[in-house]
Amino acid sequence: MANNAIGSMLCPHCGKLISKNAETCIHCGKRNPKTMTSVPFLQRLLSGKVSYVQGIIMACITLYILSLLIDLLTGNLRFMQGGGFLNLLSPSNYSHSLFGWSGAIPVVHQGKWWSIFTAIYLHGSLLHILFNMLWVNQLGPVTEELYGSARFFAIYTIAGAFGFIASTYAYVLMHPNDPMMYGNYQHVTLGASGAIFGLFGAIVYYGRNRGGYFGDAIYRQTAQWAAVLFIFGFLFPGIDNFAHGGGFIGGYLASQMLGYQEKTRENLHHRWIAMACLGMTVLAFLLNFI
Repeated sequence: MANNAIGSMLCPHCGKLISKNAETCIHCGKRNPKTMTSVPFLQRLLSGKVSYVQGIIMACITLYILSLLIDLLTGNLRFMQGGGFLNLLSPSNYSHSLFGWSGAIPVVHQGKWWSIFTAIYLHGSLLHILFNMLWVNQLGPVTEELYGSARFFAIYTIAGAFGFIASTYAYVLMHPNDPMMYGNYQHVTLGASGAIFGLFGAIVYYGRNRGGYFGDAIYRQTAQWAAVLFIFGFLFPGIDNFAHGGGFIGGYLASQMLGYQEKTRENLHHRWIAMACLGMTVLAFLLNFI
């Protein structure tokens, strides 16, 4: 029995258990199924044994530190940018642009459509990244528990991108004749908050769809938190409420399409979607440096 477990793997095409030495999957007929799963990291992704939450947090922290290091090397580092304590250790426009902030300038004027993916991992100050990572650490494990790690990451990515699309084109529609839009940094945006609101949307959908005492309690509590944070966004300058609203809608719709664990167990199809989101994110950062 131990030998069978050691010599087994999941077929990357159908997700069923087969021998590692099989030249053809006995379930779906896929030839050379071992080729894809010969890469350990891909095998972990396809088996669903990867938690994306800590990876997201580490990626955001790493990019934030790199942004500050670049500012230090280029002489752009300021301990406190304009705006006081809220902008403590805020990376410069140069660093943000280098790594791929989003908004009307990058997307519409510069044609950097991929910035809707890169900007999810960038942050504007120490307080900004601290606040957002606390929420990712709080909501991420809950969403992974309800949806599975692959669907969590897909929802997070889709919601973040949806939020920046909403923010960008809301600005364009509201300022169709703005002569400053392309001549100054009138609308640039970044941060994980749109994706975080997408997690709120996913949990709200779960509670509402599941129903019952447990589902209703989750629905009410999560909806209240989302509403409070959305209102909070109007009390401080520089907060992108369109990204928050767009992210919530994107997360709700994505979770509706993907389903949750109690309804449909996470399968290989969901893991391929997560890998596509991961691949798109990596490609977006590469495109930003080409």
